[in-house]
Amino acid sequence: MPNKTKKFYDFLQQKSVWVRRETLKIHKIAQGTRLASSLSAVEIFTVLYYGNLIKFDPRNINWNKRDRFIISKGHGAISLYPILADLGFFSKKELNSVCKDGSRLGGIPDPVTPGFETVNGSLGHGLGVACGMAIALKLKKASEKVFILMGDGELYEGSVWEAIMFAGAHRLDNLILIIDNNKVSMLDYCRNIINLEPIEQKFKDFNWFATRLDGHNVKNFYNAIANLKISKVLKPKVIIADTIKGKGVPRLETDCLSHIKSLKAEEIDALLAEVK
Repeated sequence: MPNKTKKFYDFLQQKSVWVRRETLKIHKIAQGTRLASSLSAVEIFTVLYYGNLIKFDPRNINWNKRDRFIISKGHGAISLYPILADLGFFSKKELNSVCKDGSRLGGIPDPVTPGFETVNGSLGHGLGVACGMAIALKLKKASEKVFILMGDGELYEGSVWEAIMFAGAHRLDNLILIIDNNKVSMLDYCRNIINLEPIEQKFKDFNWFATRLDGHNVKNFYNAIANLKISKVLKPKVIIADTIKGKGVPRLETDCLSHIKSLKAEEIDALLAEVK
């Protein structure tokens, strides 16, 4: 069990607030970005990177000892941009160029963006790619982990369940999947499309170790990931992180169409004045 101080968890919480503010600023200059989907994953990205749960070297992006992180919900990855800039993967000045001609920072990130492993689309392919990486690392007897972030809506894709079966059958214990379970798909609440519950039990049925928690609670999320990294359970692991789509923006938090909604510049300015 991790032994961290209150100061450490307060630091992660403060960083989460900062990342949420920076995500709003990015959306202000690039209104085509998917704001609501990015806001639900803020604490997930923050804890993984500032909690030193992922091994990386911004000076050597392709370092062979790095942990791999596949972001399958690419449209919801804008919140990672300020983190990567802050940690030195690229200049903070580039944050002003998101979605502009010639920029390395697109609305959906891809490998041209320093810090991203793969093309992050089409949805539903990320877990299969992660399984390939995980089994390759095992064959090399490497100790590195493969992390993957998916949205709950991706679980509607058949290719996802093929990968889930594959990982369970091959006991890919170096694979840690995080589901950003914000319960809202592109055009409605997930429960109105196909009810995914009970998600946790579905994974267990396919030979995964599964746990569920509040994805906005930095302490609980940090502890869960830290424990999974050292777990001796010979199964792939999944955390179902219950989150709120559009977290921090009241009108998005309660909108079943939040995925495709944009905010006006004046709305963002008002939010930034409130989010300290």
